[in-house]
Amino acid sequence: MTNPRRRDAGPKDASTLGYEMLNIFRAASVAEGLSFLVILSVSLGLISRDYVFMLGMTHGVLFLIYMVLSLWVSNSRDWSVVVWLLIFLAAVVPFAFVGVEIFLRREEQKCEALAEPA
Repeated sequence: MTNPRRRDAGPKDASTLGYEMLNIFRAASVAEGLSFLVILSVSLGLISRDYVFMLGMTHGVLFLIYMVLSLWVSNSRDWSVVVWLLIFLAAVVPFAFVGVEIFLRREEQKCEALAEPA
């Protein structure tokens, strides 16, 4: 028997799903950005070249996850193509994921403000 007072007792509405997808995308953004910095540290000689294949594959998978999630979230949040292109460019510029994180945090605050009852 389910408790009707529980928040997760019923089906999830669109705002809850959008909030969760935004958080998943934020995590993927940070993971992809950090993996990119790790790959760059190999080329600078800070990490042994013996790990290039493993690090490269990890970064490649994280990059693909980031791209798919960026398309999904931008579609669900009705972002313009320009915003999506800036998010895409942030994936290939070192340390640009910090700017994306700030943007996504503001979007999350907007989502929380809309979810609160008036």
